[in-house]
Amino acid sequence: MTLPSRVDYTREAALLLIKLSAINGPLMFHQSGGCCDGSSPMCYLKGEFRVGSSDVLVGELVIAELNEPIAVWMSASQFEYWKHTHLTIDVVDGRGGGFSLESTEGKRFLTRSRLFTDEEWALLENSPVKTGA
Repeated sequence: MTLPSRVDYTREAALLLIKLSAINGPLMFHQSGGCCDGSSPMCYLKGEFRVGSSDVLVGELVIAELNEPIAVWMSASQFEYWKHTHLTIDVVDGRGGGFSLESTEGKRFLTRSRLFTDEEWALLENSPVKTGA
């Protein structure tokens, strides 16, 4: 049985991620908890943001044009609030967060969400999630 994905991306986000990866190398996301950039997904060079035991791997974005998946992390406490939602990484015009790699592109990533269906949640409710180091 295949578990439903917890995170996905739009085609527009994929195109920007392909561009950012070509410029910077492998990427990762950490879903901001609201401190500096609201609740924006922050895009970093892989390993630039140090994840720890208080972070949860929400999922990975697999984009055919990239050599490796892009991990999407968030804090465990934030995950407790969002665990019932499917997240979609999207991109819109505007100024990105100062620490996020898209900030120089005139774009910014944002997270769209929807509640899991009852059927999806029944499959995910007791599935383990990976935490950071």
